[in-house]
Amino acid sequence: MKMFLLGAAAGYVLGAKAGRGRYEQIVRTYRKIADHPMVQGAAGVARAKVGEKFGRAQR
Repeated sequence: MKMFLLGAAAGYVLGAKAGRGRYEQIVRTYRKIADHPMVQGAAGVARAKVGEKFGRAQR
Protein backbone atom coordinates (compact mmCIF):
# COMPACT_ATOMS: atom_id res chain seq x y z
CA MET A 1 0.00 0.00 0.00
CA LYS A 2 2.86 2.36 0.82
CA MET A 3 4.42 1.77 -2.61
CA PHE A 4 1.13 2.59 -4.31
CA LEU A 5 0.76 5.84 -2.39
CA LEU A 6 4.37 6.75 -3.10
CA GLY A 7 3.84 6.08 -6.81
CA ALA A 8 0.62 8.08 -6.85
CA ALA A 9 2.31 11.00 -5.11
CA ALA A 10 5.26 10.92 -7.50
CA GLY A 11 2.90 10.80 -10.48
CA TYR A 12 0.93 13.72 -9.14
CA VAL A 13 4.03 15.85 -8.57
CA LEU A 14 5.52 15.03 -11.96
CA GLY A 15 2.18 15.62 -13.66
CA ALA A 16 1.73 18.95 -11.92
CA LYS A 17 5.20 20.05 -13.01
CA ALA A 18 4.54 19.03 -16.61
CA GLY A 19 1.43 21.17 -16.69
CA ARG A 20 -1.82 21.06 -18.55
CA GLY A 21 -0.23 21.46 -21.98
CA ARG A 22 1.83 18.31 -21.62
CA TYR A 23 -1.22 16.45 -20.31
CA GLU A 24 -3.21 17.48 -23.38
CA GLN A 25 -0.34 16.38 -25.63
CA ILE A 26 -0.26 12.95 -23.98
CA VAL A 27 -4.05 12.59 -24.33
CA ARG A 28 -3.93 13.54 -28.03
CA THR A 29 -1.18 11.01 -28.68
CA TYR A 30 -3.06 8.29 -26.79
CA ARG A 31 -6.26 8.97 -28.74
CA LYS A 32 -4.41 8.98 -32.07
CA ILE A 33 -2.91 5.58 -31.26
CA ALA A 34 -6.12 4.14 -29.80
CA ASP A 35 -8.13 5.22 -32.85
CA HIS A 36 -5.67 3.73 -35.36
CA PRO A 37 -7.34 0.97 -37.45
CA MET A 38 -4.62 -1.60 -36.69
CA VAL A 39 -5.02 -1.03 -32.96
CA GLN A 40 -8.79 -1.29 -33.25
CA GLY A 41 -8.44 -4.56 -35.17
CA ALA A 42 -6.08 -6.01 -32.56
CA ALA A 43 -8.46 -4.95 -29.79
CA GLY A 44 -11.32 -6.70 -31.57
CA VAL A 45 -9.31 -9.90 -31.87
CA ALA A 46 -8.34 -9.69 -28.20
CA ARG A 47 -11.98 -9.14 -27.17
CA ALA A 48 -13.05 -12.16 -29.23
CA LYS A 49 -10.38 -14.37 -27.66
CA VAL A 50 -11.33 -13.27 -24.15
CA GLY A 51 -14.98 -13.91 -25.00
CA GLU A 52 -14.13 -17.41 -26.21
CA LYS A 53 -12.02 -18.09 -23.12
CA PHE A 54 -14.80 -17.12 -20.74
CA GLY A 55 -17.67 -18.40 -22.84
CA ARG A 56 -19.28 -15.04 -23.49
CA ALA A 57 -21.08 -14.23 -26.71
CA GLN A 58 -19.49 -11.68 -28.99
CA ARG A 59 -21.35 -8.39 -29.48
